[in-house]
Amino acid sequence: MDLDPQGNASTGLGVEREDREFTTYDLLLEDVELSDVIYDTSQDGLKIIPATVDLSSADMELVTNEKRSFLLRDALRQADMSALGFDYILIDCPPSLNLLTVNAMVAAHSVLVPLQSEFFALEGLSQLMLTVREVRQTANADLRIEGIVLTMFDVRNNLSSQVEEDARENLGDLVFETRIPRNIRVSEAPSFAVSVLKYDGKSKGSMAYRALAKELISNNATVAA
Repeated sequence: MDLDPQGNASTGLGVEREDREFTTYDLLLEDVELSDVIYDTSQDGLKIIPATVDLSSADMELVTNEKRSFLLRDALRQADMSALGFDYILIDCPPSLNLLTVNAMVAAHSVLVPLQSEFFALEGLSQLMLTVREVRQTANADLRIEGIVLTMFDVRNNLSSQVEEDARENLGDLVFETRIPRNIRVSEAPSFAVSVLKYDGKSKGSMAYRALAKELISNNATVAA
């Protein structure tokens, strides 16, 4: 689910803007059926609910809605959801802590946090943690932090190593062992409207994301056990 008004996840997975008849905006605010907003992507086994710039006005429209924080949760619990047979639902959030992000947290089981290996990243992470705690207390008691994943990591850069050291010192096991490196293939893939796995499955970026997926699944299996 693309919940970012920029719609980058939608474009990067091959859903052209002119083909997005229904989007996450319609799902949240126009009461369209879930099945009407799900599109095929360029990646086998992956479907998407796309976004457009229309979503940028949703924050203001949601403010006056009594159920403003619960609209996404209710939309994803429509009766036909089970019949769709999804293994996972991933919600791509905007890069800000607004009502759209809160809707995602209320609807989700857990939060996977990408942490850029840059100086100010840990400051933003602190605010995110406070928001997660508030959502737990008011709207979704079962919400948990799935983990923190270091992204745009450059082994040649001392700053990346310092951010990793600080993150692991303060957050311990919450930080995934897998690090996502800076990789030109990851940057190039969206311009070809495919994932990096399809664009260059042997690139360092692809291998890192596969490793992250395996670690994520392994962690969930451990929790379930």
